[in-house]
Amino acid sequence: MNKALFNFSKWFVGILFVFSGLIKANDPIGFGYKLQEYFAVFHMSFLDGWATGIAILLCVLEIVFGALLLLGIFRNLVVKGLLATIIFFTFLTFVSAAFKVVTSCGCFGDAIPLTPWQSFSKDVVLLLLIIYLYIKKEWIKPITEKPGLQSALFAAVFTASLLFGTFTYNYLPIIDFLPYKVGSNIPENMKIPEGAPVDEYLIMYDLKNKKTGETQTMSDKEYMSKEVWKDDHWEVTGSPSRKLIKKGYDVKIKDLLITDASGTDYTKEIVENPYYSLVVVAYNLNETSENAMANINALALNAAEQFNIRTVLLTSSSARDAEKFSKRMKLFMEVFYADGVPLKSMVRANPGVLLLKNGTIVNKWHYHSLPSFDQFTEKYFSK
Repeated sequence: MNKALFNFSKWFVGILFVFSGLIKANDPIGFGYKLQEYFAVFHMSFLDGWATGIAILLCVLEIVFGALLLLGIFRNLVVKGLLATIIFFTFLTFVSAAFKVVTSCGCFGDAIPLTPWQSFSKDVVLLLLIIYLYIKKEWIKPITEKPGLQSALFAAVFTASLLFGTFTYNYLPIIDFLPYKVGSNIPENMKIPEGAPVDEYLIMYDLKNKKTGETQTMSDKEYMSKEVWKDDHWEVTGSPSRKLIKKGYDVKIKDLLITDASGTDYTKEIVENPYYSLVVVAYNLNETSENAMANINALALNAAEQFNIRTVLLTSSSARDAEKFSKRMKLFMEVFYADGVPLKSMVRANPGVLLLKNGTIVNKWHYHSLPSFDQFTEKYFSK
């Protein structure tokens, strides 16, 4: 029985750590955004600039610890590392759940979103299993006793996981779990399907008894059924609040609003263009790559002159900064504005480029992998 529990713990913990690390390493920029939320909670925003680097290293640690546990290599170091890691994550998920400061821990990235309490429960189970592994660490047997081969396996796992995180940082996630993935239709993702369930709420009243000073909170249904409104001793204090009792259909894209500098809504015009259009996303113009923008600008100019392709730039920078940037770079593209959250979800690059047609994302690129104008012409524009 003990042996079966040990083997289950070893394989479950090892596989879950490798899986969790790979999922987050697939999108290290997204994990970095999640770390910035935690930094804000603990007043450590000075680390924001390092968030993506820290994210990659955390992913590497998860993958390495999980893989080495499965291989049985460096068991003392591995079980201590696993224990320290899970204690740290359990603390973070408890803070998220108890104080409602981060709505999703990002444990499995955007692939498997978990609520804070689900994340905390998962970490508690892992903590118990890892404590058991720590107690029974002598049972962990390496697949090889040769020190040289063990070091080589460690180096291979470490190098592969680091290269994977670095690659996805520079060339977009291998698998895109976000609503702006290639092939998705933006207008459709912004709609609630006909007949889909909607959110159901209760109106909650704060009541106070004028005679006794007693207070209580009551739903509107209970308030009416008990005819509390007829009792002169009870009065409603403050403003009523809404309590979600049943979650309805969750719209995939709910926060996209594209405007010009004056606030005029251009969302429909841009995302529903029936022809090819290039959408350049640079959520922060102060941090964007100017060399990349210059190359994209040349592409936009050629696309407009030869195929009448419209190119727009979406940014969350201020209109003043955008105007200065556009003049300095002599941009041949229209500038529009949107909130940084959807822009960061569109493409994990600053800048990145989306090719749209009739609302569908035909393809998208990190600026490191942007095709040449001739390649665009051959594959898209000339057809």
